[in-house]
Amino acid sequence: MKATPAAAPRPSRSRVRTTSIAAFVVLAALVPTTAAATGTQEVETELPYVCALPSGQLPATVRVSAEFPERARAGEAFTPSGVTTTVRLPAEAVADLAAPDAAEVRAATRLDVGVAQNTATATATWRGTAEPVALPETGPLTLVATGDVPSVAGRGDGDLTFSAGALAIDLALGAAEGAATDAATADPGSLTVDCTLAEEAPERGLLATVPVGTGAPGASGAPSSPDPAGTSGASGASGAPDDGQPDGTGEPRPEGQSERSPKVLENGGAPDRDDVPPCRYDEQHPPTDVSLNAYITGYANVNKMKGAAYLPPSCVLIEQGLPEPGPPDPDYLIFDTVSYADLHYEERKQTPPFEATFLSFDFAPVKATMVMEQTGPMRIDSRMKIRLSDFTTITDTYVRAPLVLRVLDLEVNGTPLDVGSGCRTRTSLTSKDPDPAHFPGDHLVLYGRGEQTVGLPATGYLLLSGGALSGEMSVPAFTGCGSDGEDLDRLLTASVSGPGNFVKQVQGQTCAIAAPVFPSPENEGQCTEDLQPYEIPVAER
Repeated sequence: MKATPAAAPRPSRSRVRTTSIAAFVVLAALVPTTAAATGTQEVETELPYVCALPSGQLPATVRVSAEFPERARAGEAFTPSGVTTTVRLPAEAVADLAAPDAAEVRAATRLDVGVAQNTATATATWRGTAEPVALPETGPLTLVATGDVPSVAGRGDGDLTFSAGALAIDLALGAAEGAATDAATADPGSLTVDCTLAEEAPERGLLATVPVGTGAPGASGAPSSPDPAGTSGASGASGAPDDGQPDGTGEPRPEGQSERSPKVLENGGAPDRDDVPPCRYDEQHPPTDVSLNAYITGYANVNKMKGAAYLPPSCVLIEQGLPEPGPPDPDYLIFDTVSYADLHYEERKQTPPFEATFLSFDFAPVKATMVMEQTGPMRIDSRMKIRLSDFTTITDTYVRAPLVLRVLDLEVNGTPLDVGSGCRTRTSLTSKDPDPAHFPGDHLVLYGRGEQTVGLPATGYLLLSGGALSGEMSVPAFTGCGSDGEDLDRLLTASVSGPGNFVKQVQGQTCAIAAPVFPSPENEGQCTEDLQPYEIPVAER
């Protein structure tokens, strides 16, 4: 089934987001977690918040922990590491989440962090994802979210302060195991909880102070500028007037930042186009009027290694399905969409080869070159719900991808080991499917949610503009590894294979081949001139 191509170019990506994209993550080798380097300060701050829930305004406790440098030079970018946001919601909040067949909750957090230096301010968003947790029968609910955060650079000498501000918590409920579910969804409900810093919060939510410059003072304290935690919106800045001119660094200031505001760099910046594989349709893969392409990247936890593995940007080609009416609901208009996609690298359904290093059994350095291979259809099920009361749109996406991990080369402690030509996981990476009756077999499952209120930009994951998806997977045992009588299956299985590995993938803005949107003063770039995805996404932990 094919859709009619759009009659006009799509609007900018902040206004157009719907359905879903095929997605996957790789379980690569691990870059192990290391202890904090000398010259860092460990911060752990517990703050009172007030959260808006259906039952009313309820108190909550938020604990933020992270590592910052003890001191930085002017213009030197650094990234807070080990960032963890722990939210404790009261028992009354758990009652608000009660729903038929609900057994667990997935959470994603968005914490506004005000960054101030002297009289200049900016705002960074610290995003985190929590592993699914069971809903408690009694007592409070504790959610622990982790993730990468933007880099920051002070523009000159003076203390750089970080202060917690507004917090949003996206909650998605999961059905109890064995509960009957509809074919397209197993979603008992969802809720976005908006929280504000309580008035009695100590030092107006101050998290950390980093002296910048050789003569910068080192004393901690609340920023002398207007409260950065109170800023909101895209700019999140106050202080000196914004005249739109470049600052002392020679770079144009982002819209809304005051003169010489601390510079916030989301995830350190995207890779250069020369560092990613081509992502375009060709004679062997001709596009249709519903064809899209996009880059994807991500991380996966490796529990046995106590760390995370990185997947560099890879190409995926998508055939978007047509929405069909879903089950009747008195409060919503519901539409279901099924789309399909393929990995694409040198005419094969796989990622490009990538190299990673990890520590096996905490002491033996191992370097491996690997690819992820698609072994069957990659299916995307999206359910879009339009709330009749205010026309807010909520889209839930489940991506099911059969993927095996193949090892091409292996080096242990500097010594090459011949893994042969058939070293791979026995089966696909596997996840607990929310609807196993309709989707049997071994495959990875990732979930994403997007939401859009009329007149406001969309948030979360949606097809056209991308976003983050997450899930949990088991890594099967390895087979076919070794040559000349040397069996390496047990080494790889003991080092990597096992359950409960949290994964998070980020998809970039798609390029719609039938109606490409090129960069212009009126539109953000969605396609390059040769119809490749314009955006190269950055992985988030």
